[in-house]
Amino acid sequence: MRLLHTMLRVTELQKSIDFYTNTLGMELLRSKDYPEGRFTLAFLGYGDEAEHTALELTHNWDVDSYELGNAYGHIAIEVDDVYKACEAIKSKGGEIVREAGPMKHSTTILAFAKDPDGYMIELLCSKRAD
Repeated sequence: MRLLHTMLRVTELQKSIDFYTNTLGMELLRSKDYPEGRFTLAFLGYGDEAEHTALELTHNWDVDSYELGNAYGHIAIEVDDVYKACEAIKSKGGEIVREAGPMKHSTTILAFAKDPDGYMIELLCSKRAD
């Protein structure tokens, strides 16, 4: 077994695709409109879906907003350098909501960014001490 994808519902599909590709460096792997169901699915990731987990963005054409809910946590992305990743995200207009630094009671360096719909993205150093 393996994890295939995580799905997020988004309100502005192109704005979300731009954030995940241009700001976080993912590739748009595939996208398809479903006119009869009035929705579009876009799959993004860091490599071929045969070997890597993807992020599925679902855009329901007739929905203008969603409640994120209090059960959702975040998507975690491994980066080589959390500090540099934060600077790169900010330079591309992305929002960092928790600057890079050690996790409380740990030496793990992390940060949090927010996507256009308010979903939290955790950035973790690839050389974690924990």
